[in-house]
Formats: sequence, structure tokens, C-alpha cells
Amino acid sequence: MRVTILGAGPAGLYAAILLKRVNPRAQVSVFEQNPHDATFGFGVVFSDQALEFLRADDPETVELVTPHMQRWSDIVVNHRGTSIAIDGIGFAGIGRLELLELLQQRARALGANLHYGHRMDHIPEGDLVIAADGLNSLVRSTAPERFGEEITHLQNRFVWYGADREYDALTQSFIDTPHGPMNAHHYSYAPGRSTFIIEMGPQTFSRSGFGEMSEPTYRAACETLFAEHLDGASLIPNNSVWRQFPNLSCARWHDGNRVLVGDALHTAHFSIGSGTRLALEDVQALVAALREADWNVEVALPAYQAARAPVLAKITGAARASADWYERFGDHMALEPWPFALSYIRRAGRLSAERLAALAPDFTTQLRIQGVGL
Repeated sequence: MRVTILGAGPAGLYAAILLKRVNPRAQVSVFEQNPHDATFGFGVVFSDQALEFLRADDPETVELVTPHMQRWSDIVVNHRGTSIAIDGIGFAGIGRLELLELLQQRARALGANLHYGHRMDHIPEGDLVIAADGLNSLVRSTAPERFGEEITHLQNRFVWYGADREYDALTQSFIDTPHGPMNAHHYSYAPGRSTFIIEMGPQTFSRSGFGEMSEPTYRAACETLFAEHLDGASLIPNNSVWRQFPNLSCARWHDGNRVLVGDALHTAHFSIGSGTRLALEDVQALVAALREADWNVEVALPAYQAARAPVLAKITGAARASADWYERFGDHMALEPWPFALSYIRRAGRLSAERLAALAPDFTTQLRIQGVGL
């Protein structure tokens, strides 16, 4: 069986790994337009639950990656000078480039062929073509109507930076500025390094004038506005342009022998930190369907969508609820710090009072002390 994978991000590399692991005789080739040591973004975050899910199918890859991860057990919300820890929610972060290098190592060891710097103007041949080539997927864009593509954009603007310091937890810092409310999502991914995403609504963005500034100018302005939370650290750019988050969904996940995974198929707002996890779980579901169908692509691809779609819908639904909360985070900031933290942690609509109390007992105890009802 000849398998062609477009895109050597986490999803594409993990597809190569799983395919070679369960079907060593398969000829697996991965094509990536960028060099092997280039990436956009900084850190990748996994929940503890996501890591255990990966361990069930591929313990070797999990054991390869986990020693390189930064771990923390709390989320911290900063609002109106109050810092509130929400316990019981474990995460681990790793640099995106370091993750890719580890997955490259594993894929090559299993016999996958990796091709970098390969600018694609057509889709290579294969018995199966896996599109792991992201939001701007060549496979999907050649026939968007056949995949039932739908793309809309959120109103908020955000910019992705790194920072040359560490944080003790996944942290959300909400600030009032002369331009309006702003937010930073920040978390460590390596010693002395963190991801630092800055977000704001369209009115704040317009008043700030960031859209008319050069990148070094608005970076300096952001460093001043978030000086308290950077605490002397500098922001590190990497293609750090202002964006609006794209909501992508596809009604049909496959067309002939071509199939979509990860950001080529769907997006999930960065506020729930599940984009990479979802992509890897897509790959797990696809490989499981191929195995179950005895590598019959015509049978496996519809089975992949049928099995995976209901699970994915729950998570992407939560991601969109979280994104909706962020679209109005300035309004939520009218709340006092403790009610605000409760609104934040329940933004995705998946935490009942009972589940929150079981998950974060210290936080819920403090809520009661503060007179905030669940």
C-alpha cells in the first residue's frame, strides 16, 4: 500500500508513525514545503487526559516526548490585580519545533520517507492521500465544494508571540488599557520560554492603531501594556501578524482516496488548547478505521468519519462556546475577580457545579468563602 501524506506538522508525522507501526509493509511518504527545522508558533499544549489517550495506541511515542515537556497543575486567572488559581487541571507543554524533531526521529526510525522543501503544485499519487496540510490545505482547496467546506472568521484580533521567561501555570491575564480590554494567554513550553498570545476585540484593536503599525512598533507597545505580566521579559516574534480566528468545518471528510485530518478538516479555538490533540486523535481514528477495514480505503474512509464525527463535534462545540466567551471577554470583565474566574472556567459549557467541585476542590472552596455560588 502506498500512502502519501501532505504536511509534516504533528498530524502528518503522527500519521506516518502510526501507519508504519501497524503496517510496516506500507510505503509511507510525507511531503512538506518548509524546511525540516522551520515552524510557525512556539509551544504546544496537551492536557494530561490527552497524553494518556495517546499512550493507549502508541506508548513509545509518548515515552519519547514526555521527558521534554514542561508540566503544571493549575490555571491562573489574573483580573483587577487579583491572581486566582484553579486547581486540578493538569497540562504539559513542549516547544513546537522540539515536538516536530522528536516525531521526525520516530517516523524515520520506523521507515517513513520524509521530504522537506518540497513545494507542491499538484497532489502526489498514492493508494491513499492524507491531507494533514493545515488550514490552507492543497487537497481541500482543489475541491472545497466536494468536502462541503465552510469557513467563517471571529471578530477578535490576536497575535502569537513567545516570551523569554517561564510561568508556573497556564495563565490568563485580563487588563484594562486606554484602548479597551485586552487579554494574554501565556504558558511555558521550555526552560526560559513561553507562548504569549495577545487578544482583543475589534473596537479595542481599532482604537489601538495596531493595524497601521509595523510589527516592531506594536510589539513594543504590547510589551508596555503587559509589562506587569511580562515582568521584564521580552516578546519574541515569529510571523507575528494580527489575525482573526477561522472557524473551519467540512461536511464530508473524504473524496475518493483523499482524506482530511487536523486543521485541514476543522479548527478549534486556541483558548481550549486542543488543536494538536484533535489532529492526533483524528489520525488515530483514521488508522483504526483502515486497520478494521483490512486497508480497504473505500470502506475505511466513510467509517473513519462515521466513528470520529460525533466525538469531534462535542469538542469543537466546546471550543466554539469558549471562543464565543472570548469574543465578549471585555463585557465579562465587569465582574469581580472571583465571579469572573468562575465565568472563565465554565465558558465552554461542559462543567456542571458537581463536576467543577470534584475537579477543582480548592477553587470551589474559595468560591464559597468569597460568597460566590456555583
